[in-house]
Amino acid sequence: MSDQREQWSSKLGFILSTAGAAIGLGAIWKFPYVAGMNGGGAFFLIFIIFTVLIGLSMLVSEFIIGRGARREAITAYKTLAPQSAWVFVGRLGVLGCFLLLSFYCVVGGWVLLYSGLAVSGNVIAEGADYGQLFAQVTGTPWTGLVGLALFLLINVIVLSFGIKNGIERANKYLMPLLFIFFLILVIRSLTLEGAMEGVRFFLQPDFSNITGEGILYALGQSFFSLAVGFSCMVTYSSYLNKNENIPAAASSVVVMNIFVSLLAGLAIFPVVFSFGLEPAEGPGLLFMVLPAAFSQMPLGGLFLSLFLLLFLFATLTSSFSLLEIIISAFTENNKRSRAKVALISGVVVFLAGIPAALSFGVLADVQLFGKTFFDATDYLVSNIMLPLGCLFIALFIVHRMDRKLVSEEFTAGNSLSASWLSLWLFLMKWVVPLTIIVVFINMLGLF
Repeated sequence: MSDQREQWSSKLGFILSTAGAAIGLGAIWKFPYVAGMNGGGAFFLIFIIFTVLIGLSMLVSEFIIGRGARREAITAYKTLAPQSAWVFVGRLGVLGCFLLLSFYCVVGGWVLLYSGLAVSGNVIAEGADYGQLFAQVTGTPWTGLVGLALFLLINVIVLSFGIKNGIERANKYLMPLLFIFFLILVIRSLTLEGAMEGVRFFLQPDFSNITGEGILYALGQSFFSLAVGFSCMVTYSSYLNKNENIPAAASSVVVMNIFVSLLAGLAIFPVVFSFGLEPAEGPGLLFMVLPAAFSQMPLGGLFLSLFLLLFLFATLTSSFSLLEIIISAFTENNKRSRAKVALISGVVVFLAGIPAALSFGVLADVQLFGKTFFDATDYLVSNIMLPLGCLFIALFIVHRMDRKLVSEEFTAGNSLSASWLSLWLFLMKWVVPLTIIVVFINMLGLF
């Protein structure tokens, strides 16, 4: 294998970029409303347990596959399991990322447009109907398509510059800004009258409010919030130096992900409770409920702008990883120009995203299996392809990948005892697959 492969310039760059890939819509948009709908503190505690046990194990697995092969997702499985059908796991990941991008970037476009409106002072206004504004942004054809195009353009520009000069450099600015903005918002939220009621709801576990369905939601949220399952992390870790400690790097990403979920809860729930709003508002929480709340506080427009900008940063850093797995699949061994492949990939994703972008307007009545294009694609990716991808990766790392290489990658750059390796292998052999199957069956609505 060639060693002329581009690498991350530092461990920090890799961790920030990988954390950026994981911290996206799931951590900032989905987590607060799912936690709000499932008991708050009890949900958060269960989410942490699952993230440490299940999510961390899967993240380590993808890192080992990527660095062990030193190739992007498709070629990695060809390299580690030559002349076998396991290559379909990488292909499933590339296809899944493509479909995920087709609607993820639609939401990214909404966030981009909302950020522009907020910064220019056109969101918060006296007597404003935030539900109507959301309907206009999502339902007007030209706004949805323009938002999608602009969001993808940013991705194409960044990824055209490569790993070090593109993704890593962007994340070194965006991730610190994300944390700074988050801390400012948390401080402001905690100083509101009645904020402690929101803090108690989020941090004080009350297991009387949790249900079996809520536990499964927490498990699924912990699983999907780390961007595992589509081999994005296989591609990212293929650029990782051989001397880096994989379990430590994965643990850093998990800690940052949990910390961002904590910040998201502390930024949102005190505001919601302070203004007497309902924490279980669902997906409209960030686009409709929070603008209404921020409009009632001094400098509300400024704090809403900060929140939307950090939301934009998180959405971008996550979309970088999704588009990178596609680009890297076509630029392996430098056979094609990265900039050209990035542009073509962006155009193709834009075309594929048009039905999802129009699903809230002119194509709202066009249905697939009783769902809009947006919802049908989301269901296919999140409820079927992603759990299957996770299951196949778990089976591959335990039953197909060379055990000696697995051990070498796990222990490289660290002095972890054999007992830690055995514990991780036990989790990957039994706990993770069974957990994935439970989530998968639940997602399909079979129980």
